[in-house]
Amino acid sequence: MTVTIVGSQLGDEGKGALVDLWGGNADIVVRYQGGDNAGHTVVEGGEEYKLSLVPSGAVRGKVGILGNGCVVNPRTLFDELDTLRERGLDPDVRVARRAHVIMPYHRVLDGIEEEAKSDDDLEAGTTGRGIGPTYEDKVGRRGIRVGDLLDPDVLRDRLEYVVPQKRAIVEDVFGLEAGEEFDIDALHEEFAAVGRRLAEENMTVNAGDFLGNELDDGSNLLFEGAQGTSIDIDHGIYPYVTSSNPTAGGASTGTGVGPTVVGQGEVVGIVKAYLSRVGTGPLPTELDGADEDLADYIREKGGEFGTVTGRPRRIGWLDVPMLRHAARVSGFTGIAVNHLDVLAGLDEVKVGDAYELDGERLETMPATTERWAECEPILKSFDPWPEVDWAAVADDGYDALPDGAQTYLDYVSDEVGAPIYAVGVGPDRAETIELADPFERTA
Repeated sequence: MTVTIVGSQLGDEGKGALVDLWGGNADIVVRYQGGDNAGHTVVEGGEEYKLSLVPSGAVRGKVGILGNGCVVNPRTLFDELDTLRERGLDPDVRVARRAHVIMPYHRVLDGIEEEAKSDDDLEAGTTGRGIGPTYEDKVGRRGIRVGDLLDPDVLRDRLEYVVPQKRAIVEDVFGLEAGEEFDIDALHEEFAAVGRRLAEENMTVNAGDFLGNELDDGSNLLFEGAQGTSIDIDHGIYPYVTSSNPTAGGASTGTGVGPTVVGQGEVVGIVKAYLSRVGTGPLPTELDGADEDLADYIREKGGEFGTVTGRPRRIGWLDVPMLRHAARVSGFTGIAVNHLDVLAGLDEVKVGDAYELDGERLETMPATTERWAECEPILKSFDPWPEVDWAAVADDGYDALPDGAQTYLDYVSDEVGAPIYAVGVGPDRAETIELADPFERTA
C-alpha cells in the first residue's frame, strides 16, 4: 500500500525517474520533506520536465501532496503548476496546512548567512532558496504555515511578530539595509492573496487525515524524498547537510502517516552508479588531482549539473560505506541503480569498498564529518563494460546487460543487503530495466 523512495547518497541519484516509473501504480505521490531546493528531472517520450517542488507524479497525472515536512515557496509552486498547464498537463497538487511557508526574507537571510560562513569553511553550498532559515523558524516556533495564509488576521499577527526580528538581524547584526522583503504590509498583501488562491483552488489539506482516509479506501501511496541520506540533518555529514530528514523516517513525520504503516511497505534506496554532489565538504572517493579529466568526462556524459542551480557537481567513485549507512538508517527492502551507462567504456571501474582510518578498516561512515574527512578509501576494481545500444538493452531486460555491469550490480546488491528492483541505463522512462514493481510486492 505504501512505497517510500529514498536517496542513498548525497542527492541527485535520479529519484524522480523511479517515482515516475512506479507512479503508474500509485494513486497519490507525496513529497515528505525539503522545498524547491530539490531538483527532479522526469523524461517521458523525449519530453523533459524539470521540477523543483511539484511531486514527480504530476507528469503521470497523479494527485500530488506536499506534506507537512515540506517548506513551500508559493511563488515556485504556482510558477511550476502554470508551466505544466501550459505544456498540456493538468496537475492536481495539494499542500498540507501544517507545511511551513518560505517567505522572501528567508531567501535574503539564506544568502547573507552563507556568505558569512564562507570565511570559516562552514558554507554548506545551499541553493540560496531560503530552505534552512525556514526550517529554523519552524523549530523556533516563529514560522508561518500554509494554514495561516488562509486567515488574513492570523497572517498579520504572525508577520508582526517575526518580521521585526528578521529586520533586526539584517540591520543590527550584519549591518545591511533591509529591503522590501521585510515590509509587513507588502508581505501581507502578497501572501493573503496566495491564501485566497489556495482556498479558491481547494489546494490545502490536513495531510495526515487526508492520506489516512485514502489508505483506508485502498489507495496506493508513493512517498518521495528529496536530497539524500548523507545530507540528512541527523544522519548526514553535518554541517554540510540539508535542513530536513530525507531518510525513510521522514516519510512518517513529514506526512502524518504512522511509522507502522510506512514500515509495513517497501522502502527503495536509489543509488547512482558513481558519486556526485553539489556543495562543499569532504568526499573521500572524489576524482580530483590526477583524475580530474576522468571526473570531467563522467560529469559531461552524465549531465552532472544541478537541476535547480546548474552548478557542476563534484564526481567520485561509488562510496559503498555510504550505501551501507543508508541501508541501515532507512531499512531498504530494495534498491534501484541509475546511470549505469555513464560508466561504460572506461578503462577501469572502481568503488570505495571500505575506509582506512587510524590503521583500521571501516565498513561504514564515522559519526562525525571531521573523522569522515580523515578516511582514506580502500578501492576495489571491476572489469569495465563496453558501450552498447542501451535502448535495446532496456527493451531486452537485465540479462542483456554486459557481464561486467551485472557483476558490478551483484556486488552493490550484496553489500547493501537488498535486491535490485530497477536499473537505469538512460534518462527516459523506457530506458529503465524493471526487475520488480514494489507495489506488487506489497500487495
